[in-house]
Amino acid sequence: MKRYGYIYDKVCDKENIRLAILRASKGKRHRNDVKAILADMSRYITKIRKVLLEESYTPSEYRTDVIKEGTARKEREIFKPNFYPDQIIQWALILQLSPIMMKGMYEFTCGSIPGRGVHHGKKHVEKWVKTDHKNTKYYLKMDITKFYPSVDIEILETKLKKKIKDEKVLRLIHIILEKGEGLPIGILVSQWFANFYLQDLDHHIKQELKAIHYIRYMDDMIIFNRNKKELHKMRKAIAEFIGTDNLKLKNNWKVYRFDKEALDFMGFRFFRHKTILRRSIMLRITRKVKKVSKKRYPSYHDACGVISYLGWIKHSDSYRLYDVWIRPHLHIQKLKTVIKNHSRKELLKNENSKKRKYRIPYRK
Repeated sequence: MKRYGYIYDKVCDKENIRLAILRASKGKRHRNDVKAILADMSRYITKIRKVLLEESYTPSEYRTDVIKEGTARKEREIFKPNFYPDQIIQWALILQLSPIMMKGMYEFTCGSIPGRGVHHGKKHVEKWVKTDHKNTKYYLKMDITKFYPSVDIEILETKLKKKIKDEKVLRLIHIILEKGEGLPIGILVSQWFANFYLQDLDHHIKQELKAIHYIRYMDDMIIFNRNKKELHKMRKAIAEFIGTDNLKLKNNWKVYRFDKEALDFMGFRFFRHKTILRRSIMLRITRKVKKVSKKRYPSYHDACGVISYLGWIKHSDSYRLYDVWIRPHLHIQKLKTVIKNHSRKELLKNENSKKRKYRIPYRK
């Protein structure tokens, strides 16, 4: 395996830090703390570069929040690092590490990887179940118990050392990850390191266990096979393999016959000749539409929420959901106009602030 060095100098490069600030600020540019840094970017670039070169960075305490996901209202604790300097430094690090971690990554690893989201995975699952009936007769569905908190940081750092030989980068990673047990959910580096942690498993499943069709979305895994007994053998081998990384499969694993039990994965339900939305997502959409339809003037966030759900419907065969629950209650073009007007106002506001910044004061 090739080991990469001379990474830290690239992390500390001014252009890399500038790009990190822009990436970290995406979706947050309305916040006052972010506006202040963007307005005086060169000064903050110099400050962050100095901290990195002196290796004096100490992560701030993460703020925590508990969110409830889906109709089941499953609770998750989310960690929120400060924008400055934590998120910026993490972005500066990942901008240089992500191309390295992408090399050798399994092609059907989806989730938290640019260009490999839900729709990337959906496209390939649809292709397999429609064109290869023989090898998709059965499927094994499984995931890992409390994956993020269960990641062993020492094992992760050992895996990273096999790929990275830059000691300064390894020290920076250690400083970021030493704050608690496992990987904290919600921070940027966790998403990348979680996928990296399971790279060996992906190659084991494909190369050693000879899985014909296999896809992973974070810690959710699907393996297709023509033989049910083979899937049971694979499941036992996988449980044993991840045990060496201090991970454990959930007890809710199942082996299904595809034509009798549709595959529920990544928010969709896959059949041989159609793909529809998961029931919980359908309920979420109908509730959102019902709530927005009661408002005389939908807000920008209401409009964005409904339009984003339309993307899910567009990429599935849930046309009836749109005809029955959305079209009669909401005027989609009006929602698009709300978004357009808001974007126009934000653009004018930014242009005016730039003019005020560079205006030369009149002197007698």
